[in-house]
Amino acid sequence: MAKENPFTPFSDWTKHWQQFFQNDFWGSIQPLLPSSNKPSSGMNIYKKDNELLVVISLPGLEKIKDAEVYVSYKTLEVKATINLNFKGFELVEEGLFQGQFQKTIPLPFAVKEDRIEATYHNGLLFIHLHRLIPDEPKKKIVIKKSE
Repeated sequence: MAKENPFTPFSDWTKHWQQFFQNDFWGSIQPLLPSSNKPSSGMNIYKKDNELLVVISLPGLEKIKDAEVYVSYKTLEVKATINLNFKGFELVEEGLFQGQFQKTIPLPFAVKEDRIEATYHNGLLFIHLHRLIPDEPKKKIVIKKSE
């Protein structure tokens, strides 16, 4: 005798959720769910020969000192405070990010820590990095005879 699949009652779980939460539930939660048709990171990385250009969307950055960029070998870290307050207005609905922003970005190769340029223009943070190329591509190891 074949056992019945215990998950069969949940095959149309969205229908049950819609009945439970009413039809408004999916419409109100949809913006919070990741979507395959739009990027969610707000960041692009471009590569050209031995250079990288990292572009991060940070709309609303009031002062350059509200953002910090750190680099360590193959990792880039960006921290910022976004504060969108408009004098005399009260926030009714929030769709733009504001608050503490922190992103750690793994880089495709090690970068020179002394050759980095970061600029902010029109809500975008541009970080230009250069590949770390070791002085000696390979180091010869001396082999000692053991006694």
